Amino acid sequence: MGLVDRVWRLVRANVNDWIEKNEDPEKILEQAVADMQDDLVRMRQAVAQAIATQKRTERQVTQAELQSNEWYRRAQLALQKGDEALAREALTRRKSYQETAEAMAGQLQQQGSVVVQLKQNLQQLESKLIDAKTKKDMYIARARAAKTSQQLNDMLGGIGTSNAIQAFERMEEKVLQLEAQAEISAELSTDQLEKKFQALGEASEIDQELVELKTQLLGTSPSGQISSSSGSTVGNAGSASSNADPELEKLRREIRGI
Repeated sequence: MGLVDRVWRLVRANVNDWIEKNEDPEKILEQAVADMQDDLVRMRQAVAQAIATQKRTERQVTQAELQSNEWYRRAQLALQKGDEALAREALTRRKSYQETAEAMAGQLQQQGSVVVQLKQNLQQLESKLIDAKTKKDMYIARARAAKTSQQLNDMLGGIGTSNAIQAFERMEEKVLQLEAQAEISAELSTDQLEKKFQALGEASEIDQELVELKTQLLGTSPSGQISSSSGSTVGNAGSASSNADPELEKLRREIRGI
């Protein structure tokens, strides 16, 4: 018995899970409103039937009262005619109709209470149905909006992981990398050009210093003209140059790093 209960519980759990996953809010709401509409129709039929029964009971009460009054009149007539036995029988009939009228009156009172209660229930159901129809449209609109939003999110999620988007992102990164390399190459080219111009400036400064040095040694002006004592100075420089060759060689070796 325990095994059967466990199997039945498992079956119900799986069925409930399947129902939960496959429930469509829009269809459920539509069906709920339709069921309430059917309940309203049955409630109206019940109210109509109760009212009809009440009306029939009212007629029966009225008829019993009329019969009671009629037999009372007949009892009076029989007594006036001197037929006491007939009058007694008429009063017996009158009493029977009186009892019927009283019983019917009790039923009529109960039926009146039932009709009042049914009418109240009918009004409540009508109010709930109107409210349900209003909320149904609102909930259906919200459910559709939520479903559309979920579909868009799923679609965007799928797009983010698709091969096409990944390839596009890789190409974008590659283009950025190529642009960065081009900027670095341009910066390096600019640095080399600046170094060349800087070297030219330094060479010009060295040439200027060399001219000034020659001027100091030869006693000439920057334009290359020789002063009045240039003859003896040049001669001395020529003789000194021949004697200073070892020093010049030493200087050349130091400059060249030999």
